[in-house]
Amino acid sequence: MYVMSFVAAVPTASKEMYLAHCKAAAEVFKSHGALRVVELWGADVPAGQTTSFAMAVQAKENETVVTGWQEWPDKATCDANIEKAMSDPRLAEMGALPFDGSRMIYGGFDTLIDV
Repeated sequence: MYVMSFVAAVPTASKEMYLAHCKAAAEVFKSHGALRVVELWGADVPAGQTTSFAMAVQAKENETVVTGWQEWPDKATCDANIEKAMSDPRLAEMGALPFDGSRMIYGGFDTLIDV
């Protein structure tokens, strides 16, 4: 399994808009080969002194930290399909992201253990 993961800060008042965006985007990624799409809304994300999720995405007082991931069968499948998904017209039709994408962090990860 290969995982594309992210952390972002979403305006707390936009939770329902974010949820609608997530549902629509999940359909697109799954149609391009993602096995699973998970989106999580921060419930207990403590502030840090040196580092934290909130610091990493420069979360403001009125924002909630979110995270999520897409599971792919392997890196090759992700690599072959992620650009197709990102350029899918359905994503463009959704309009602007409901958060500041310039502060989002993301990356791809190989599985070490899956218990």
